[in-house]
Amino acid sequence: MAVAVTTKTAWKLQEITAHSSNVSSLVLGKSSGRLLATGGDDCRVNVWSVNKPSCIMSLTGHTTPIESLQINTNEELIVAGSQSGSIRVWDLEAAKILRTLLGHKANICSLDFHPFGSFVASGSLDTNIKLWDVRRKGCVFRYKGHTEAVRCLRFSPDGKWLASAADDHTVKLWDLAAGKIMFEFTGHTGPVNIVEFHPNEYLLASGSFDRTVRFWDLEKFQVVSCIEEEATPVRCVLFNPDGCCLYSGFQDSLRVYGWEPERCFDVVLVNWGKVADLSICNNQLIGVSFAQSTVSSFVVDLSRVTKSGSVPHGLMRDDEPLVLPAPMGSSLRRIYDRPSTSCSKPQSRVKHNSESERRSPSSEDDRDEKESKAEIQNPEDYKEIFQPKNAICRTPPRNNEPFPAPPEDEPVAAKEAVKPSQTADVQTPLPKQELPEPVQKPPIASSTPLPRTEPSVIPAARNEPIGLKVSDFLPAVKNPSQNELVDEEAMSQIRKGHETMCVVLTSRHKNLDTVRAVWSTSDIKNSVDSAVAINDLSVVVDLLNIVNQKASLWKLDLCTIVLPQIEKLLQSKYESYVQTGCTSLKLILQRFLPLITDILAAPPSVGVDITREERLHKCKLCYKQLKNISNIVKNKSGLSGRHGSAFRELHLLMAVLE
Repeated sequence: MAVAVTTKTAWKLQEITAHSSNVSSLVLGKSSGRLLATGGDDCRVNVWSVNKPSCIMSLTGHTTPIESLQINTNEELIVAGSQSGSIRVWDLEAAKILRTLLGHKANICSLDFHPFGSFVASGSLDTNIKLWDVRRKGCVFRYKGHTEAVRCLRFSPDGKWLASAADDHTVKLWDLAAGKIMFEFTGHTGPVNIVEFHPNEYLLASGSFDRTVRFWDLEKFQVVSCIEEEATPVRCVLFNPDGCCLYSGFQDSLRVYGWEPERCFDVVLVNWGKVADLSICNNQLIGVSFAQSTVSSFVVDLSRVTKSGSVPHGLMRDDEPLVLPAPMGSSLRRIYDRPSTSCSKPQSRVKHNSESERRSPSSEDDRDEKESKAEIQNPEDYKEIFQPKNAICRTPPRNNEPFPAPPEDEPVAAKEAVKPSQTADVQTPLPKQELPEPVQKPPIASSTPLPRTEPSVIPAARNEPIGLKVSDFLPAVKNPSQNELVDEEAMSQIRKGHETMCVVLTSRHKNLDTVRAVWSTSDIKNSVDSAVAINDLSVVVDLLNIVNQKASLWKLDLCTIVLPQIEKLLQSKYESYVQTGCTSLKLILQRFLPLITDILAAPPSVGVDITREERLHKCKLCYKQLKNISNIVKNKSGLSGRHGSAFRELHLLMAVLE
């Protein structure tokens, strides 16, 4: 009878020489767990596929060592900050530099991508935090409050908040929409080098060089628990995807924590040295570390790691369904798709940056971007990962096979047992007020409007007519054995609606000819006026798809005409109409919203200024229309998929209207 082979709980996957000089930073892609980016003193950013020996791509352009790296959620963009304070964003699929962002005066210590939208946050040794719009190449906000270097930045899962950790021993929570600090968490006695949001609950974890991990309640703004007395500083933390526990990376060990009450579920010995980043894929935790010019990757089999206490206490295990008692006593902690926490109303918006910080790209910046390159070192891996043949499938593939575990060297596992005092904690029944929160969403309060059922969206690209079946157009076969139909009979059935469709398309073509004739003899405003007067949204969509290609065509008076049409498009059941409406609205917000708010906030002029009065009237009209649209955008920002992402990005851009 064959004896089952015992495999290792943790093992070293590979070791590579990542740069010609010392490695200064690295980051793992969190979606696939298979993409790795390294930055070095050679001023390069190298991109790797985990467990493959050769570099896929080398990104150049920085002139000083790379201090910080981050990969966006879709693993399509990478941002790198250097010792000089410059930031560069590369498009990995297009293999080119996307933006160079200048404004910090010292080392870039931390970076993070917004979960949706083209925004990047950066923290620096100059103590400033900046929010950048990658599309406009400009700084949107500057957040000041830390007194020492900002070591870590994290956006909340709903994109409303930004958490920052710094060497000044504090963790700060910023409200992006209000542009101000929400709360400052104090308690650490050493530099705080890592923060991480819980994937579902209003909970934040922070790790520090004071060798503690603290959990903060983001609804009550108080400490939940604190894990103390560890031997080495906390280097990185990562919540389990279902939120049942926190993985903390220490020197040569991985520890698994719970927070209500505080306890250590498990300790796994991993010889990874000073681990720098963690990622989870296929129930395996990937950890990476670096020393001099080498980068090492390690794997921990999470199926063999204890993630919770005893099952009767209601804590989650991966292989068992979660059945929890009804909560009693204290209220449940909120989740991110609920309204934001009730705090004091914003009193003052953070000051917009000076014109020099928000300036348009200069020739010097353009030359700087031209000198930045993406050198493809391994064309085969590059095409496999970033340019798959099937456009629907994004690689690194989401369904990667787990790394095979090597057999155990010794029959006795070198796994550290949980401390006796901690085991006793696990076996002690929890008080009523500390019962864990169930996964299902809490009931919606009566003051919260129930979510409106969205109409079914008709996709823009489809392989067959919506709601039509070929069999509906064919005559019923009376004799089941008679499967063949006469060609003429079948054609007559299929052509039933053909004449009607021809009339519709002919009318649309005629309307477009009319709009085109007006445009050729007049200006864009009159042509849009004529399109709106026709009262056919399909014509408006066709015209906007052209105007959206050239932002210089947009004027303030054009916005007053188009905005009511955008309001209709955003509520359309056709996906293509919604996409066009979102694109037009983003253009208007980017080009005209600052102008509109500035003009409305300006003091009244002395004397009679007809031109200014006309401009003020147009701004008031646009502002009123944008307020109406903002309600639609807010209601739809909770949608999932591509639509939800677009509406959440618009909601963030329209925050100034609230």
